Amino acid sequence: MQHILDAITAGTATADDFANLEIPDHYRAATVHKDEVDMFAGIPTREKDPRKSLHVEDVALPELGPGEALVAVMASAINYNTVWTSIFEPVSTFGFLERYGRLSPLTKRHDLPYHVVGSDLAGVVLRTGPGVTKWKPGTEVVAHCLSVELEEPDGHDDTMLDPQQRIWGFETNFGGLADVALVKANQLMPKPAHLTWEEAASPGLVNCTAYRQLVSKNGGDMKQGDNVLIWGASGGLGGFATQYALNGGATPVCVVSSEDKAEICRSMGAELVINRNEEGYRFWKDERTQDPKEWKRFGAKIRELTGGEDIDIVFEHPGRETFGASVFVTRKGGTITTCASTSGYMHEYDNRYLWMNLKRIISSHFANYRESWEANRLIAKGKIHPTLSKSYGLDEVGQAALDVHQNAHQGKVGVLCLAPEEGLGVRDEEMRAQHLDAINRFRGV
Repeated sequence: MQHILDAITAGTATADDFANLEIPDHYRAATVHKDEVDMFAGIPTREKDPRKSLHVEDVALPELGPGEALVAVMASAINYNTVWTSIFEPVSTFGFLERYGRLSPLTKRHDLPYHVVGSDLAGVVLRTGPGVTKWKPGTEVVAHCLSVELEEPDGHDDTMLDPQQRIWGFETNFGGLADVALVKANQLMPKPAHLTWEEAASPGLVNCTAYRQLVSKNGGDMKQGDNVLIWGASGGLGGFATQYALNGGATPVCVVSSEDKAEICRSMGAELVINRNEEGYRFWKDERTQDPKEWKRFGAKIRELTGGEDIDIVFEHPGRETFGASVFVTRKGGTITTCASTSGYMHEYDNRYLWMNLKRIISSHFANYRESWEANRLIAKGKIHPTLSKSYGLDEVGQAALDVHQNAHQGKVGVLCLAPEEGLGVRDEEMRAQHLDAINRFRGV
């Protein structure tokens, strides 16, 4: 791959030069293995170690199909779906690959005894398949993670509703934690010119997810003046939700677990911050019983901060631990938008507070191409900024995933793939200088 890296870093190679580059028939990738899906049997979730299940190895280059592109990956990032894949929870992702493989002879490529993981990338187009006209070899790109077939009518109003909608690198193979990735061409978007490779790769999944969940008409449909409760407001998802609330004229009420995280929120411009550990909230008396008195105490704190107002939109992603409180504190007619459920999928809440107060629960899952494009455009214009805190090399991908699994990180954890070091890929130094403090806000935290 060195000749490909040389062409990228030279900055003078043309589209024809890239189109004529030889692509090796094997490449380096982070994988999990089908014959190891039971390796953590009987081990508690928190003790499962991605360093044992994630392998960095050479894999065969996949066949390029119609409407697809091969991308040289300069950098990628860790998302929670990579953690789930690596610990084989809640299910093994090989079931996804098997089902996708049954769809057609072309999708059969994905059903392999190994799974190349990763749902983010920043890199350079190497090849495009038949029917691709928008993207040329040599184009610097990022990729969003919606893989969709669009052969049925259901997805043509909102591609997230397509029956064959999948998350690339999680429910499909050939993901972004590798030196080469296979994507559909309609996953590609322009790389923001003022960012490094690792910075550009890091927003992808979480930025687009936050945009749909909070801003889009398919999610919270946030408007100016809304009070928005954001759980984990300095984290991977919450860090973007906080920025969108501030950028869109809303008032974020940021919930964090430490003073360091509170300071990150304040540095973004948020004024209303709740340190839940300092306040000592315990929404569950035990594993089966919630404590409504704690919901009320939490609601009183929110009103104290907002001058007596309740929450218009809750940006919900912890799930089981917080959902009862989220429903309770939302104003009459307000909205709870939910995704992820990192603390548990089985949500419980008192329906009286939902039903009698006309509140709405809206499910939100990633984003369609239009929403992703808008989210990336805001990054490119310097309206929204990456939340990258740390980067590892691809050979250390297991440790990177462990950081996320153990919540030992802030914002996003990046992974350098072909990029030999951090700091490369900036094409607009002048714009970068204008936003450098915001770009580096999460660094080293």
